Amino acid sequence: SDLAIDVPGHGKVVVDIGYGGTFYAFLSAEQLGLDVCSSKTRDLVSAASAVTEAVKKQFKLHHPESEDLAFLYGTILTDGKNAFSEEPTTNICVFADEQVDRSPTGSGVTARIALQYHKGLIQLGQTRTFRSSTTGSLFTGKAVKATKFGNYNAVIVEVSGEAFYTGTATFTVEEEDPLKHGFFFK
Repeated sequence: SDLAIDVPGHGKVVVDIGYGGTFYAFLSAEQLGLDVCSSKTRDLVSAASAVTEAVKKQFKLHHPESEDLAFLYGTILTDGKNAFSEEPTTNICVFADEQVDRSPTGSGVTARIALQYHKGLIQLGQTRTFRSSTTGSLFTGKAVKATKFGNYNAVIVEVSGEAFYTGTATFTVEEEDPLKHGFFFK
């Protein structure tokens, strides 16, 4: 937590990095001269992407079980309201190749709750509500149990929200297919 990162075009900012199934950098949009609720999405995406690239260049991540998981997936810009409150806190998740999540992001909410718990801003059992700045959709999250993961202090988080099917697919395996069970590249 509280890592000073130099972001080209924005100067020094302070980020937290949290893990909730993947790693994200977190900071208030205000540090970048933006407002997560009123700035243009394109401006938020550009700034978040610059943060992601800067963190990747200036900080090495470690995962206690698999180095394959030790990469920064994206940056979540927030409204800076990290202390417990009954009022929703708003964020935008910019991940992968400048994609924007339509929701507050399940893995992002998990990581944000873990960071808030780590910093003593919320307690076990306190439910926070998270709002997507792009769609207004809501997720809730709460820390339910303190634990350890490798040598790291950790917390088990419950997240809930609403999701909808956007499509279905049917896969058929034919018995005569010699590759029906898959294959490996050497």
